[in-house]
Amino acid sequence: MAFPDKPIAHLLGSAGPVHALAYSASPGTYILAGSADRSIRLYNPQPSTASSSSSSSFVSKKSSSSSGLAVPEGRLIQTYAAHGYSVLSLSVASDNARFASAGGDRSVFLWDVATAQTLRRFGGTAHAHGARVNCVAFGGDGDALLVSGSLDASVRVWDVRSAALKPVQVLSEARDSVTAVVVRGPEIVSGSVDGRVRAYDVRMGRCVTDVIGPSVTSLCLTRDGKAVLVGSLDSKVRLMDRESGGCLKTYSDPGWKNEELRVQSILGGKEQYVLVGDEMTGAPGRSGEGRIWAWDVLTGELKAKVAVPWGPAGYEPKKLVGKDGKPKERSNVLTCFAWRESGFGDQYCVSGTSGIVTVFGYH
Repeated sequence: MAFPDKPIAHLLGSAGPVHALAYSASPGTYILAGSADRSIRLYNPQPSTASSSSSSSFVSKKSSSSSGLAVPEGRLIQTYAAHGYSVLSLSVASDNARFASAGGDRSVFLWDVATAQTLRRFGGTAHAHGARVNCVAFGGDGDALLVSGSLDASVRVWDVRSAALKPVQVLSEARDSVTAVVVRGPEIVSGSVDGRVRAYDVRMGRCVTDVIGPSVTSLCLTRDGKAVLVGSLDSKVRLMDRESGGCLKTYSDPGWKNEELRVQSILGGKEQYVLVGDEMTGAPGRSGEGRIWAWDVLTGELKAKVAVPWGPAGYEPKKLVGKDGKPKERSNVLTCFAWRESGFGDQYCVSGTSGIVTVFGYH
């Protein structure tokens, strides 16, 4: 089956760049988007037949001038607001009743999906993170734990069922900002700007460190947990063997650059593809475009290079003027990705600078 490169929905509403995306747990009906505007939005990417919601009618006016083949707009269901700074990471509990968010206000929030209220805030105390929280993930039996990684170079484990404001564990081996965490059973895997991937077995009290070299910005475990996809700031994505620490495959291209920004890389299409965004420094996109790169997991062959528009018709980027007085070209730098059902579903979504989430699918 060919790589899905046709947009099937746009999700609108963010007043700034989107830094985090997550699908609801299986069957993955909904999409959460965390934004620089300090809000989290819950969408149904399936467009409504009647444009009853106010956001739908607002957009239909703007895009009515475009052709009949316009990409439909998904439905905004709910907005969640409590963060004081940008939202940088999201994680959804397996029961879909709760989700966690982390951000620039040094806090991790636990949310009730239905009421849009915060259940817990882990932050604002002497025991909390001392700098922005880059990543958060659920863990433990019944998603009883939250694991967060921060610019303060620590990973903290929080018990969501306890009233205590102290973390149950602090992992402080990293020598620089922790950019990514993934949790699988008793294991916590973290990636750091110090160029290391650390795997903690919490039950055994053991830490195994793999040296990548360049700053690590993204982690994605395979479903069997035997390999991890590592994104780093040397314009390479690596699939690493968890047991041996060896590199199974490297994904790169002369036209793809990732040397400065935290750009997420994920596995998708039932672990058939490696997906990553683009800093757009190599070749700027036309009229605010961004790019998705997709490689074959096994062969490392580039399978697709997909241009992603800034947004639907009527949502072109605002003109920026540089210090030299000349207009600057703007690109939609795609920094966050999510694939339905942890890479095994039939659609995925991407977003970045434009704040508009574009959903792609097989159908």
